[in-house]
Amino acid sequence: MELLSKTLARVKPSPTIAVTSKAAELKAAGKDVIGLGAGEPDFDTPQNIKDAAIAAINSGKTKYTAVDGISELKQAICAKLKRDNDLDYIPAQVSVGTGGKQILYNALMATLNEGDEVVIPAPYWVSYPDMVLLAGGTPVIAEASLQTGFKLTPDQLEAAITDKTKWLIFNSPSNPTGAGYTREELKALTDVLMRHPHVWVMSDDMYEHLVYDDFEFCTPAQVEPQLYDRTLTVNGVSKAYAMTGWRIGYAAGPEKLIGAMRKVQSQSTSNPCSVSQWAAVEALNGTQDYIAPNNEMFARRRNMVVEMLNAAEGIRCPMPDGAFYVYPSIAGCIGKISAAGVKIDDDETFATALLEETGVAVVFGAAFGLSPNFRVSYATSDAQLKEACTRIQNFCAALTD
Repeated sequence: MELLSKTLARVKPSPTIAVTSKAAELKAAGKDVIGLGAGEPDFDTPQNIKDAAIAAINSGKTKYTAVDGISELKQAICAKLKRDNDLDYIPAQVSVGTGGKQILYNALMATLNEGDEVVIPAPYWVSYPDMVLLAGGTPVIAEASLQTGFKLTPDQLEAAITDKTKWLIFNSPSNPTGAGYTREELKALTDVLMRHPHVWVMSDDMYEHLVYDDFEFCTPAQVEPQLYDRTLTVNGVSKAYAMTGWRIGYAAGPEKLIGAMRKVQSQSTSNPCSVSQWAAVEALNGTQDYIAPNNEMFARRRNMVVEMLNAAEGIRCPMPDGAFYVYPSIAGCIGKISAAGVKIDDDETFATALLEETGVAVVFGAAFGLSPNFRVSYATSDAQLKEACTRIQNFCAALTD
């Protein structure tokens, strides 16, 4: 009898975590490594949020809570969704989990049967397809290209939907590309969905507040109110509030779906950390004044990284609308030989050679479903970013035919 399940054989470990771990190992071994793989802000959690957590500890709020979140946090989430997105929810329509990943996983586990399909636009966050596979479903990848700004077109969405489609997973601004859908672009997609009433929408809005220039964020149920009853709107406090390690994600949707997700969570992790929940209440209800200055810093870093990468031979880097990633193409580097004699056959060999020869850690594009590209997280210091981009320029300049 085999020890490991057949289901586990369908999935792979997270490539982003693997890159971060590899960079940490090399650093520990004394190598000068600049890690551009981690998807988390380098800012500290704001003081008012930390103070709320300390107050929760000191007042004894350290016991089990309701399985999917305390009522105070659910109320704060409802207020946030009304304030920011003009969406009306009651606490019974809200689920709180241990990060956005658990929320997505709970929803898929609660709804997917064997043979059900989930449309996932590529490039995608690395965990989407594997979570679908773990839940017994079938990922259907709809590839968006550099030519469309890494955004899915209505025709592509229409072509991907079948009578077996249960979900569309939608992410804007996107991890890994930073591409954001305008209201008009999103309305064109929701028009397609209105023609297919059996398809539900899982909208991952985790980077909602990380948008730049004149881009205006919007979410599917906001753009098309008739989708409200078949949309799960997912968000969390990790990115905008620099709370990645606090592990609080949340979602709002129909009560029947939320109840099913609660059942899954009750038999897996049970409640999220009580202290983190109280910190999240303060994050959502407290001052939002630090978001704009943080975004200005991210926008400045974005501009520098895009400019420097576009100056590298063989690289083309589009300007993203939000998040803190760029997703440059290395089509001009494929087939060339590195200074150490490595042939760049694909983006994985590019990323491996870049790390080994320059100490810059990036995530290769195949992990996100679209090649030949790589992802850079610019959620690190200006000095580190400038040095990393200089090393990338030098690496590319040294490539030979």
